[in-house]
Amino acid sequence: MMARPPAVSADRPVRTDVLRNRERLLTAARAVFADADAGADASLLEVAKRAGLGTGTVYRHFPTREALLEAVLLDHFEALRVAAVNLAEVGPPDDALADWLQQFISHLGEYRGLAREVMSVLHDGVSPLSVSCQDMRAAGTVLLSRAQRDGTMRADLDMSTLLKLANAIALTAEETDSGRGVDLLGYLMEGMRRR
Repeated sequence: MMARPPAVSADRPVRTDVLRNRERLLTAARAVFADADAGADASLLEVAKRAGLGTGTVYRHFPTREALLEAVLLDHFEALRVAAVNLAEVGPPDDALADWLQQFISHLGEYRGLAREVMSVLHDGVSPLSVSCQDMRAAGTVLLSRAQRDGTMRADLDMSTLLKLANAIALTAEETDSGRGVDLLGYLMEGMRRR
């Protein structure tokens, strides 16, 4: 799933230069966010400089940093949604859930500061970033429900709690530079298994 292009009226198609500038901004944002120093905390000014465009152009496409972050993350959320759908068809349910959570944690680790950004808005239900990940959450919920029906995961666990825990693992791995996300996820999965 590609980032959504600007809204188009039925009368006027989007100009090619507008689409090209949007793609330049998204490419620049991915590069700036991947920079270990700036990470997801990078300013729109940094993105504009990297894209070689003026700040006005950035604000026309993305009025806030969160709007830009949402556009960058749409591909990540779609990849996670597809992964959940595919994993729902194979293997033991608790292993499928663990595999999906590992992918979720890996996606959060791609940009420094992303876990913190996602933690602050993912569960509010109203921010653009929260709304844009609803399909991904729904697909992950299918994996969790499957593991709960199988009797391998605790029945009192919900997706919101599970994503907060996975997000905390990503944040811890980033803050400590330990790369121990896999170990921490193993401990988490063991603690969530039904006794």
